[in-house]
Amino acid sequence: MKRIIGLIVVVAVAGALAVAGQARTTTAPSRAGALHVAKVCPASTYQGQPGGYCTITDSNVAAIPAGAKIFYFEALVGSQLETDVALYAGPGNVALGHVTLSLATATGVITFRGGTGDFRSFKAEADVTYDAAHDIWHWDGTYTGGHG
Repeated sequence: MKRIIGLIVVVAVAGALAVAGQARTTTAPSRAGALHVAKVCPASTYQGQPGGYCTITDSNVAAIPAGAKIFYFEALVGSQLETDVALYAGPGNVALGHVTLSLATATGVITFRGGTGDFRSFKAEADVTYDAAHDIWHWDGTYTGGHG
């Protein structure tokens, strides 16, 4: 029951942010380049269940600030995670994507295909890796579009 409530809350937040983001306009130029993001997933916010989230600690893309949150819509199954995600980077700024991850190898791929606000035209693809020595996950890839 908690998982269903958590998922409903995440979907409701993403929907509300999507509506708010549609009203926002920005004149910042489109961007493109390398994507480097680091995130932490403490057990207090992510336990492999829908609605759980991790927190961005570092990013080279202005639209993805430290403190942004990545929400997961599906549960971890064994050592595999395949789920849609929502990257919440502040009011009206949500990137929508998908991640496929193997905890057995601590590797995977994350993609983003648009969203709201600064992420309306955002596209990205990155390899996901885990730094066990520092308990930090990394995304390293490329992005195009977006603002900020």
